[in-house]
Amino acid sequence: MAEHNTHDSHGHEQHGSLKSYVIGFILSIVLTIIPLVVVLNDMMGKTGTMVVILGTAALQFVVQLFFFMHIRETEKPRWNVMALIFGLLMMMTIVIGSIWIMLNNAVAH
Repeated sequence: MAEHNTHDSHGHEQHGSLKSYVIGFILSIVLTIIPLVVVLNDMMGKTGTMVVILGTAALQFVVQLFFFMHIRETEKPRWNVMALIFGLLMMMTIVIGSIWIMLNNAVAH
């Protein structure tokens, strides 16, 4: 008796198609090349370069989540996104709070 592959109907995660992987890969390459070209050709000032680097890094993060980590392909994608946002808020609170404490420490001055 042959076994059937029934991964889709029993709650196992589905993975993206080849098309979505290729699109994600191309977007990742483009989002990597843009800041590289800006930095190597000295196309902008320091502030503009930082904005381009941070902007493309944020877009790269989104591309990785949706095309490779399959954040929206589960049965309850809303919970995954909410957990991700909560985790990011906690991380930002810790990082920003730590920087604020280090800059405003009266003992160190």
